[in-house]
Amino acid sequence: MENIKLTEYSHGAGCGCKISPAVLETILKTTGDKVNYPNLLVGYSNKDDAAAYDLGNGTSVLSTTDFFMPIVDDPFTFGKIAATNAISDIYAMGGKPLMAISILGWPVNILSPEIASKVIEGGRTICDEAGIPLAGGHSIDSPEPIFGLAVTGLVENNRLKQNNKAIPGCEIFLTKPLGIGILTTAQKRKKIEPGHIDAAIHAMTTLNKIGSEISALGSVATVTDITGFGLLGHLGEICESSGISAIVEFDKVPLLPNTKKYLEMDCVSGGTKNNFKSYGHTIEEMTDQQRHILCDAQTSGGLLVFVKKEGVSEFLKVTANAGLSLQSIGRTCDQFERLIRVI
Repeated sequence: MENIKLTEYSHGAGCGCKISPAVLETILKTTGDKVNYPNLLVGYSNKDDAAAYDLGNGTSVLSTTDFFMPIVDDPFTFGKIAATNAISDIYAMGGKPLMAISILGWPVNILSPEIASKVIEGGRTICDEAGIPLAGGHSIDSPEPIFGLAVTGLVENNRLKQNNKAIPGCEIFLTKPLGIGILTTAQKRKKIEPGHIDAAIHAMTTLNKIGSEISALGSVATVTDITGFGLLGHLGEICESSGISAIVEFDKVPLLPNTKKYLEMDCVSGGTKNNFKSYGHTIEEMTDQQRHILCDAQTSGGLLVFVKKEGVSEFLKVTANAGLSLQSIGRTCDQFERLIRVI
């Protein structure tokens, strides 16, 4: 197989390819997705991670899809990252994935089918790790390589996590460090030093299985995963849907190694800049460093978890047993003039 660099064949990378929140809002204007479908418990209206359809037996089927252009050069690793990212939406809703089907766009006259096969193999490897089959898919001839999954899952209705359920007084936790967009931008611009991308790849290929476990805790008010809109974008969606505000303690936000090093080299993605343009008006004044890190477009990022104060000890015990060492990065409060304050 030829030595190729997939990132050279796409104009964007990973979830940084996402359409900006402001433009997406215009595209997806809805008139009420649940009016004619009472069994649709969760649709687009609150910008949740997946749709949920009540089966009438105390459980709901979850459905989601996610795909993007290469964020790394290696085809197998690209497939793993894209699959991990797509399955994360099911975990963020408190559910367990059942199966996946692949979505593949491939420039067949430029890149060989053997390379595409390695991408799908990477996706299948992550599906196996999640305990689900990659059961089929669909492909098209496209000018840039694209890969992702449509994933189906199940959740008990009393464990379903929705964006509009956060309340004042919750502690906020993040299960993966930020900085993925900064490091992958450094790689795309050929500024990355040997080995410095490894921590980002490890984060992007680590499944957010903890979402299924913590959904059983009554103290967990809601959960979302951090992807292309950055921490503040997804946090803002929770605040807006729930009618609250949040305070983020910047120094407590975990970062991947060398994140600040490459930020000083101006490795800020276009997606990150578009994020702030879209929702910066909902956030109180920040420093440039805070803005570039907290709006950094993540790919296959961690879960943002809102825990009622009385349940924090139990939550930390469960996450510690899963190998996570977490600390609160902020808290929710009654709504003030802006949705978010960074201190």
